[in-house]
Amino acid sequence: MTHNNIVIFDTTLRDGEQSPGCSMNLEEKLKMAHLLDEMGVDVIEAGFPIASRGDYEAVEAISKILKNATVAGLSRATQKDIEATAAAIQSAQKRRIHTFISTSPLHMKYKLQMEPARVLEAIAESVSFARGLTDDVEWSAEDGSRTEDDFLCRCVETAIKAGATTINIPDTVGYAMPEDYAAKFIMLRERVPNIDRAILSVHCHNDLGLAVANSLAGVRAGARQIECTINGIGERAGNAALEEVVMAMRTRPDAMPYQNNIKTEMIMKASRTLSSITAFAVQPNKAIVGANAFAHESGIHQDGMLKHKGTYEIMTPESVGVTESNLVLGKHSGRNALKTKLKEMGYDLDDSTFDDAFRRFKDLADKKKEIFEEDLIVLIEGASHANEAIQFQSLVIQAGTKGPQIASIELMVDGDRKYAMSEGNGPVDAIFKAIRMIVPHDNAVLKLYQVHAVTGGTDAQAEVTVKIEEDGKTVVGQGSDTDTLVASGRAYIHAVNKLLDKRKRSLPPLNSMLI
Repeated sequence: MTHNNIVIFDTTLRDGEQSPGCSMNLEEKLKMAHLLDEMGVDVIEAGFPIASRGDYEAVEAISKILKNATVAGLSRATQKDIEATAAAIQSAQKRRIHTFISTSPLHMKYKLQMEPARVLEAIAESVSFARGLTDDVEWSAEDGSRTEDDFLCRCVETAIKAGATTINIPDTVGYAMPEDYAAKFIMLRERVPNIDRAILSVHCHNDLGLAVANSLAGVRAGARQIECTINGIGERAGNAALEEVVMAMRTRPDAMPYQNNIKTEMIMKASRTLSSITAFAVQPNKAIVGANAFAHESGIHQDGMLKHKGTYEIMTPESVGVTESNLVLGKHSGRNALKTKLKEMGYDLDDSTFDDAFRRFKDLADKKKEIFEEDLIVLIEGASHANEAIQFQSLVIQAGTKGPQIASIELMVDGDRKYAMSEGNGPVDAIFKAIRMIVPHDNAVLKLYQVHAVTGGTDAQAEVTVKIEEDGKTVVGQGSDTDTLVASGRAYIHAVNKLLDKRKRSLPPLNSMLI
């Protein structure tokens, strides 16, 4: 690795997934992992193997499919955790054990209830044990930004002596200011005698909105790995956003003369895919990937853009994968036109998935005059639900101001055709009650029902998001259709499929111990 090359460590599948409502099933994790690998991410933290059977299986499965990236699994400073991580990543071509322990006075006293001397012993024991199982070991000082300098130096020196090859100093609670965070790295480089034997890493949370600024400050102070997530998802206010740190380096090489391996043209695809999986919409004014990031409404701005795009755009839309195309899709478009457009958007579908997407495209084109990129994205995601156990077939609604609201629904459940009819307090309530009659889940509670239009116009597709909670497990479902009620049924069925999958896979999670 050259002195100015920055390792991009993506923790979307671990820290990002710990965001409330952001849990993913195995298929979704594999989809994101493949995309991150193709995108050029150097290290993918695939999960916390000891946390649950589902997490272990996901890390194990991801380890088998990655072609380029290193697979990392998180573990506490215990032999049991480290053994589970080593077993889960054993199939990976490149693998890393990431182990951590708290080092701040507050965490050691109240969370660990351990004396500093015992923490140092635990660091030496855990890192040396991990190093015996793999050559690539990362050690993290949880709450590192609030750790006393003298003790942090002793911890880092101990971890490196025990075999750690990467040292991560997290701003776990988003407390640091850029100048203070940078000073931590400068201090470590000056005072730790064996610091040259490890790569320094940043891991910043966004509680004060400074995660990206702190990450870049750490890099300028000597860190050569950035831990980040797509769309900045993560605990509480989130993590440093991968797209922001990467594009900051690409756009400002004068101030940030560092390189990385990310194919930036795939950023928008990664952002949209994650949003679709988690149902966490990106705010319109979000940097890099927001809907308004390259939009100009002010007359002064529009005039400047017409004269020279550089007047108001510091990067091109194409550099992050926002494409502009003259190819208009409609009901007369054929298979080749759709396939060409999808490839342009970064989707390379297998034959069966494309066939289902094309069928849905034709159905939509009969209802809409023009198909936009946003429409195609939800079509592709809809096609990815084609193999779920419960499949939407048809829906008939009786609604209005007179008489009861009634839903009659037809579903395929494991290949068997099922029917139900139910009254409700409104048509949506009637739909959800009818689905419950076919697939009982009496303990589940609807926590969120949200509708938004995918594009403009009265013929726009509605995209519906629902969130269901059952016994502490939360799942999110999405559905789309030009009929809002049909979209509602599809979204609820998608969530119920996830709920059934979670019942099969999940064991009770461990108490959160996060960096």
